[in-house]
This record gives sequence, structure tokens and C-alpha cells, in this order.
Amino acid sequence: MSTESPKKRRSQHWFGGTSKDNFIHRSWMKSEGLPDDSFDGRPVIGICNTWSELTPCNQHFRQIAERVKHGVLQAGGIAVEFPVSSLGETLMRPTAMLYRNLASMDVEEAIRAHPLDGVVLLAGCDKTTPATLMGAASVDLPTLVVSGGAMLNGNYRGEAIGSGTHVWKFSEAVNAGKMTLPQFMQAESCMSRSAGVCMTMGTASTMASMVEALGVSLPTNAAIPAVDSRRLELAQRSGRMIVDMVERDMRLSQVLTREAFENAIRVCGAIGGSTNAVIHLIAIAGRMGVPLSLDDWDRLGKDIPTIVNLMPSGEYLMEDFYYAGGLPVVMKRLLEAGLLHGDAITVNNRTQAQNVEHAECFNDKVIRPLNQPLVEQGGLAILRGNLAPQGAVIKPSAATASLLQHRGRAVVFENIEHYKERIMEPDLDIDENCVMVLKNCGPKGYPGMAEVGNMGLPAKVLKTGVKDMVRISDARMSGTAYGTVILHVAPEAAAGGNLALVQDGDWIEVDVNQRRIHLEVSDEELAVRRALWRAPEPAMTSGYQKLYIDRVNQADQGADMDFLVGCRGAAVPRESH
Repeated sequence: MSTESPKKRRSQHWFGGTSKDNFIHRSWMKSEGLPDDSFDGRPVIGICNTWSELTPCNQHFRQIAERVKHGVLQAGGIAVEFPVSSLGETLMRPTAMLYRNLASMDVEEAIRAHPLDGVVLLAGCDKTTPATLMGAASVDLPTLVVSGGAMLNGNYRGEAIGSGTHVWKFSEAVNAGKMTLPQFMQAESCMSRSAGVCMTMGTASTMASMVEALGVSLPTNAAIPAVDSRRLELAQRSGRMIVDMVERDMRLSQVLTREAFENAIRVCGAIGGSTNAVIHLIAIAGRMGVPLSLDDWDRLGKDIPTIVNLMPSGEYLMEDFYYAGGLPVVMKRLLEAGLLHGDAITVNNRTQAQNVEHAECFNDKVIRPLNQPLVEQGGLAILRGNLAPQGAVIKPSAATASLLQHRGRAVVFENIEHYKERIMEPDLDIDENCVMVLKNCGPKGYPGMAEVGNMGLPAKVLKTGVKDMVRISDARMSGTAYGTVILHVAPEAAAGGNLALVQDGDWIEVDVNQRRIHLEVSDEELAVRRALWRAPEPAMTSGYQKLYIDRVNQADQGADMDFLVGCRGAAVPRESH
């Protein structure tokens, strides 16, 4: 935690005084047209902007940044916008997750190195939210988040379609011969109709909900559509609020408490949130020094009913969620059932209970009552066994109920290339009872732990009408995806976990209710296989990927870099000249 004195604004170490260095700092800032009284001690607020034309989800952030600036100026502060790495989930190869930690370093060092008293993080596309929060948590200044919001609902031939969710559905339909390729191409323009993140309860909207549940945004932040004027209004109020936070010296560590993370875990279950939230919240907590583990996810989320009826678990989309009342309704219902810490403080200096006390639901089909849930036990489940001694994750609300207890013969894919090649083989020995196993797609193996865990089923199985099979990997999957998909197996195959030793024909037992995943191979046989195993050669042996592979933690620890865990504070004792 920072040791800076609240009696003297942090920015005044740069701007307040008559030294040569103070002269330099003020003079160059005056080239932007700032008058003398800009440096009189008023709060300097950084607007951390992840805008990029290579991140279509965040394409509207320049407009949002302008509204934040208006709010900062109205409250008597100085607003300075600065860019950081932007992580576009849809375009970056091999995966945006590879660069989450790098972007967090960019955010952390940019905040610490500059004369800022408080920060507003503009985040939207999947990895920009955890990356910016991780970086800011390691500095611990007054900080709040303004999310970008979801895009407009998709619509194809009169049917509501959801980002990602219908990509998987339509792709499977093409492979099954139930949808033509021209129809598939036509749906492309019908899905992504505006600025904003996926309008399903994918990772981006899940993380926007986590931000609100953690208390590091203003209420209603999670669900306002990207192109709704109320998103801009919230941005302007956020600009005012960050100045107030600086006046109160309300740092991120006062909001990101253990209670806040427990609230977020339970909210994640209630909204049917993405499995990716597990990794991201553990990483953010690690930066803040708050203990959080997979066991916490299982213990706190196990009995939480999913009450938000959104794709991929349900039928509606984010616009509908907002019009139904948004996240405040969800939190109010959980609070009334005694499932949240109502006294957890938030950035507006009000408790969560105070923030949601007047929330109303306008559509019980979208946000269901607790006694009429979409799924009775909607939290993410953590499985353990000899195949995943450090844990694996499954989202029961997106799985096929009959497959949550299953025993099947393994069909193994050594890596993603092997999967793509082998899945097309017409004589592949596989049926709907088999268990598909994908290796070497974890943090070190891919590298970056790509969203490839929801492997498409072989065409010959799809053509029989089967739509789901048990799939196991050390990869992640998109929050927009669905199916009986077991993810984040730790240790991963590339790190020598038992996943690396699975062979075709091995039998695997899965029992989600018992939280069990077991490879039916003796310890003696596994020892023989291990003696023959060799770690795969990395794609790159230098540069950032080399650093990442060498220092990344496993999925159960948030896949952060080992040297980035912890809060390093905001103090910079040395001058630059």
C-alpha cells in the first residue's frame, strides 16, 4: 500500500514548488494550453483509455473519455487522458490473454510514473478490465472503472442472436448440414451491430458486472448499452466521483476487500457469469494482497442460483438485462436472501446495500426471483482429482445436466493443431459417449491459455443430432460459449501435469456433484508415462513470450506473472532531471 501522505497531493511533488524540476513539469504541460492555476493543488485525474481501432468493442471510448473529462472539470479537477495497451479479444493472436499481464504492467507503470492523484479506467473488451484493474491495484491510488457497455442485440431473420454464442451454434449447424454457408455469412453482419462488447453474458459483460459487484464502479455500470446516452451520463458522474474520491483519499485497497471479492463470486453465480472470471478475480486479488482461491469459488458460489436468464445459459441479451433493472436488482435479491455483504463500501462512499435499496425489477423473465431460478446451483464448480490436483473449472449452468456425471473413453488431441487435423478424420474412433481431451493449451502451452476449450464436436457425431459431449482441457473458453466443458486443468500439460499423460482409450470419470475428475490409470502406469514425457518446445525462445512462459503462474493462481503479484504502491522518490 502506498506510503504517500494525503496532506500533500501526489501531483504536487511534480507541480508544486519553485525548483528547476517543478519549472520543467509545469512549463511543458502549459504547452497544452493549461493556465497557471491548473497547478494550484487541485486534483490531477488520469483517464486510462484502452481505445483502439483494433479493439472494436472499445471504439467509442474517445467519446466516453470526453464525458469523464467534463465531470472531472465540473468537480474542480484537471483531467489528463493517456493511452495504454488495448487488448482486442477478436483479433489478437495467439490470444489476448497472453498480453493481459503485459497490459497490466503498462497500466501500473504509467500510473505510478505520472503526476496523478486519481485514475478512471476505461475498460470494455474482455481482457482490458482485468488488465487495467490489476495494474491499478498494484499502485493503489483512488481509482474507479467506467465500462464500455454491451453492443445492441443481434438480430438474424427475426431471431435474437448473441455474440459468440450464435457463432458456435451456427458453426455447428453448418457442420451438421442444417445451415448453408451463405446463410452463415449473412449472419455475420447481423450479430455485431454497434460499438460495445458482446451482448451475451460473456467475459466482458461478466467482468463489467464483477466491477460493479466489487464496488469499483458507480451503480448500473455493468448493463447500460454502449450506445445508450445513459452510458455517457454515467461517465460524466464518474468524472465527478473520482475527484471526490481523491478529496476523501479513498484508495482502491479500501474498496477491494475480502468482502468485496466474496460478493463478486456470488454475483457471478447469480448472473451465470463466465468461467474466465475465476482467473481474473484471483489475479486482481493477488495484486491487492487479498487471499482468494479456487476453494473460495466453490464454497461461496456452489449454492447460488442463476437468476439472470441470458445467453449462453438462457435466452435473453444484455439490452434486455438493463431494461429489466440490471445488476442492482440481482444484488438486491441476493442481499434480501442474506447472500451478500451489504456493508461493503463502494467508490461513491455508500454501501452496496444503500446503492441497491431502491432497485426494481421490470421483467421477471429476464431477472428471475430467487425461488424460480434458471439453474438452482449456478455457481462455477471446481473439480479435483488425479487429472487436476490443483483444480479444474466447469460452468454447470451452461452444461448438459445428463453429462454432469459421466464416464467415458478418452479421445486425445496433443495440441490445437492436432485437434484441427484429427477432428476432420472420417474414420476417427469417437462417439457421443467419449471424452474429448485437449492438451498443451494452458498458460505456458499455447502460450496464453486461449479460448479453445469448447472444442467443436466431430461432424459425424453432430449429424446424429448430438449437440454436447464432455470436453476436458487446460485451455479457457469464451464466456459466450456453452457445453459440458471442463477447463483450466492445473497443472497444465506443458508444465507436466497428469493431463500430459492421458492417452487414447484411457477411461475418465467426471462427477460434478462430487467435484471429482479422475483418470482411471494407475499411479505406476502414470510414472512409466512420465518418465517418457518431454515438455513441448515453445514457439518463441526470446522476447515477451519467453518471459511469459518462464514466469507465468498456473490457472489456479490467476495466471499472473509471479513477479507481478502484490501491491507496490505509488511512491516514486527520485526526480527525472
